[in-house]
Amino acid sequence: MRLKKFDLYSQKNFFDLSLLMSVLGLVIFGLVMVYDASVTQGLRDFQDANYYIRQQLIWTLIGLTVLFLFSRFDYKKFKLLAKPLIIISTLLLLAVFIPSLGISGGGAHRWLNIGPVTLQPAEIIKITGIIFLATIFEKRTRFLPFASLVIVMTIITALLQRDLGSTVVFVLTVTAVYFAAGAPIWHFFVALPAALTGFTLLIITSAYRSKRILAFMDPFSDPQGFTYHILQVLIALGSGGLLGLGLGHSRQKFEYIPEVVTDSIFAVVGEELGFLGGLFLIFLFAFVVYRGLKIAENCSDNFGRILALGLISLIGIQAIINISSMIALLPLTGVPLPFISYGGSALVANLTAVGILLNISKNG
Repeated sequence: MRLKKFDLYSQKNFFDLSLLMSVLGLVIFGLVMVYDASVTQGLRDFQDANYYIRQQLIWTLIGLTVLFLFSRFDYKKFKLLAKPLIIISTLLLLAVFIPSLGISGGGAHRWLNIGPVTLQPAEIIKITGIIFLATIFEKRTRFLPFASLVIVMTIITALLQRDLGSTVVFVLTVTAVYFAAGAPIWHFFVALPAALTGFTLLIITSAYRSKRILAFMDPFSDPQGFTYHILQVLIALGSGGLLGLGLGHSRQKFEYIPEVVTDSIFAVVGEELGFLGGLFLIFLFAFVVYRGLKIAENCSDNFGRILALGLISLIGIQAIINISSMIALLPLTGVPLPFISYGGSALVANLTAVGILLNISKNG
């Protein structure tokens, strides 16, 4: 009788503590790095050295609250909510083009202004898209819903919103979901030429995207022009050496690196903490992905397994793309580093994913 009570307690009332502690460690480290990297930019933009860290703290509290709520929300109920969620998130994506609601910047329409809150709907549909496909694929994979979602998302985010980074992350994530659910591998080889053709067209029809590819091929070709960003990142990483310059001692954060608190924050990590510090951060991300994969492996129902694989793929793909672009293994794409980069929508979305994963680990 005691053994039975212990089994029930351990299986139903505990979630993956190692995943939670690892993510909390990343979030705390992210707050330190946002504060470290944002002082100069805060003074320049808002005459307030603490502006960015204050905003990030608010979003962190919201994100941790959401994580707690979803860790207690039975993930199986998402099957009833999947269709309404994907419809609402698609409408939010389109709402950025409404003049009174949408916010544009640099020719892009990616943000939605709702009262005092600014949201990026592309972060929301990454989560709802995974939930929708996990529901559709619970019994068998279906190509038409998968292809339709990819096409609609690509048209809205890549063509209309001009957000290729979110498009790439979304397409790679839902593709992982599709094949993890059991789709035949020959679908991949059939779809690959079409995907590469579409990706190439998106690049060659946009001047700034073409320049990013040129900068990736030769970062030293135009140091004061289109290769300036990646060159400054490489200078930061090279300056860090093995052990780094020390926390808070980055030189490149003083308005040399563009997007230093968002997409390029890994450059400051490498400069201040060196190769070993960057390697430890990569290891921590790898451990988070490993725990997510173990949750999927141990899940007893197919919906939970597919959902867990999709959510952990989302986090892992973002981390891989961001870090790879910082070390010039991929072109710069504008993808933030999960839990580390400044940005409320991405942080809350990733913490939502972790909350659902914790619930799957507890009840799956």
